[in-house]
Amino acid sequence: MSDHILLPEGSIEKLTTTLNLGPTHPATHGVFQNILELDGERILKSVSTVGYIHRAFEKLAERRPLYQITPLTDRLNYCSSPINNMGWHITCERLLGVTLPKRVDYLRIIIMELARIADHLICNSIVGVDSGAFSGFLYLMQYRELIYEIYEEVCGSRLTTNIGRIGGFERNFTNTAFEKLEKFLAEYPVQLKEFEKLFNRNRIFMERTIGCGPISAERALNYGFTGPNLRAAGVDYDVRVHTPYSSYEDFEFTIPVGKTGDCYDRFLVRNDEMWQSISLIQQAYNKVKEFKGTEAEVFHADTPAYYLPEKKDVYTKMEALIYHFKIIMGETDIPVGELYSSVEGANGELGFYLISDGGRTPYRLHFRRPCFIYYQAFEELVKGGMLSDAVITMSSLNLIAGELDA
Repeated sequence: MSDHILLPEGSIEKLTTTLNLGPTHPATHGVFQNILELDGERILKSVSTVGYIHRAFEKLAERRPLYQITPLTDRLNYCSSPINNMGWHITCERLLGVTLPKRVDYLRIIIMELARIADHLICNSIVGVDSGAFSGFLYLMQYRELIYEIYEEVCGSRLTTNIGRIGGFERNFTNTAFEKLEKFLAEYPVQLKEFEKLFNRNRIFMERTIGCGPISAERALNYGFTGPNLRAAGVDYDVRVHTPYSSYEDFEFTIPVGKTGDCYDRFLVRNDEMWQSISLIQQAYNKVKEFKGTEAEVFHADTPAYYLPEKKDVYTKMEALIYHFKIIMGETDIPVGELYSSVEGANGELGFYLISDGGRTPYRLHFRRPCFIYYQAFEELVKGGMLSDAVITMSSLNLIAGELDA
């Protein structure tokens, strides 16, 4: 489709082209649409549309008891679903006043940082593919598979994990899970270093990403950016540091920041964050290994009203049977309260605003999805750039379709 631009009298009329970048374009996941007005390959204007995947998660959640909401959170950022799960569990634990044992906190950090690495390696390897380099994708994806094997050993699932429970995990980590973790910690840094050699100083990659889709710190803050996209613009905000949870205050790590907020800075920040996550996992694993005897068997808090008892106890103990029935049937009232709780998701601040009126389900629940916020800025980021820049900008923002509509 073509449109005519009316220019001042005496000027030559200029022809522009309207192009639908999505929802059927592979880069838009069949979910979001960008109507671009082009002058040749130069983007003059972009109008974004969401709504192709509206699933009413928040309304669904308001009809469910707390523990049944966990699988819904998997469907937000499904590239790092364990962080979604843990974020929801932490929100519930704050409402319920549950205090977790340190070992549970450390095990959660291992899983959440593995999820952050899985998310970042997908994002950065796809940015590489969009710039024409496929090898880096192949280097890293085999280690996402190893991360999924660790998930599978811990909870039986891989992508939408439903991992953990309110109060901890549904079972203790097996020796096999720790063996796979040790394998990951030994091998992944070598591959990540090789990946950086392929891209960080690659002239073609730098030409494609430096100055592409930039955003200033002020504009990023005005839009409500968080996570790697905000840190790439030079703002060192990280929920793990500014509002620590899950005992992150017990660990040493730095917050990588960029300067220009362009695709190249976003790429470098995510690479650096993977190194920080490797360090955090190693620190947490070392702390887990320090627990001995009965402490090494602890994998959940003592909160019988909200944590399902072991099946063998359900068959042999009346109290366990009662708790099991009340939890499964959603017959446990939750305290009256209102709170906002957030975690540092792989894409940014993932928040849960929960209002309870003392019933058996949330009265109101809102998910703060970082990707929904980033997408608002897409028009500004691509304006004046080339058509090919639109795709790589979209990838470097790490727009996950599941977070665009809830």
